Amino acid sequence: MADLCREIQGVFQTSIASASGAVVLLDAASKPPFDGTGAGTMEWKGRRQSGNIEDRRRSGGAVRAGGIGGVGLIAVVVIAYFFGVDLTPLLNDQSLTQGAPAGNTVELTAEDQASGEFVAVTLADTEEVWTAVFRDQLNRAYRPATLVLYKDNTQSACGGASGATGPFYCPNDQKVYLDTAFFVTLERRLGAQGDFASAYVVAHEIGHHVQDELGILSKANEARAGMSEADSNQVSVAIELQADCLSGIWAREASQQFGTIEKGDLEEAINAARQIGDDTLQRSAGRVPMPHTFTHGTSEQRSRWFVTGLNSGKLADCDTFAAGEL
Repeated sequence: MADLCREIQGVFQTSIASASGAVVLLDAASKPPFDGTGAGTMEWKGRRQSGNIEDRRRSGGAVRAGGIGGVGLIAVVVIAYFFGVDLTPLLNDQSLTQGAPAGNTVELTAEDQASGEFVAVTLADTEEVWTAVFRDQLNRAYRPATLVLYKDNTQSACGGASGATGPFYCPNDQKVYLDTAFFVTLERRLGAQGDFASAYVVAHEIGHHVQDELGILSKANEARAGMSEADSNQVSVAIELQADCLSGIWAREASQQFGTIEKGDLEEAINAARQIGDDTLQRSAGRVPMPHTFTHGTSEQRSRWFVTGLNSGKLADCDTFAAGEL
């Protein structure tokens, strides 16, 4: 396990080196600790929307009993699926989600339209941030991901996607899959409220795409295939916490570049990270937390690594595989 972490660490360090062999990172003096200031609340309406949205929501689809869930997908792909447990009991609550017969055309509500626009603006922000970070810190181009919006269920190159899987990134097609009903679950059932908490979800998934661009996901997935479940879970935690750290970098840069985020928004994201820690979710499900089953990290770890990226702004500081203690 230690050898693997060093190997993945090597992939990460190689990816953040310039062609001359020197790591291209901004000096600490040019990246002061984030002070939490920004101009106004998260103002997203009327701003640029990404063109890398694939909207499948009008095709709809009923949630199918026995469909592939989060645990099944984890065996196929590194999922940015926050819960570490099957969300079906939450999403079966009819007050939160409503299915439509498979194959029927679905009319999008005003709320659906607003959610889609919000995601498109957030995705556009990630594209601008990571384009700048890759240019300034890696001396290379960033290739953006596509984000698929769907209702109830759809297909990905990594298998089926449904409300029970939660949002996830599929490296096989380099797409993020998101049912915006998840935002309702995030707020009503998990206590993570606010637009920026939802933006953190998108940023976390794009963090997995950044890992894919850096060659980390392919190396980790290859190694996990031959590991014990416990060791595989440890690698999964390191991957997820790194994505949280990358989300923090995005939050920092978005606040400074766009001036549309203030301290309260960032606190929403930190709270979201806390609410979806494995220990918190297992307690909420009436279970005693079992660290060997964790796949995403504890609430403390998730919020701490997000803040690490937020305060630093440096890719090199998100090397969870080199950390002595996560």
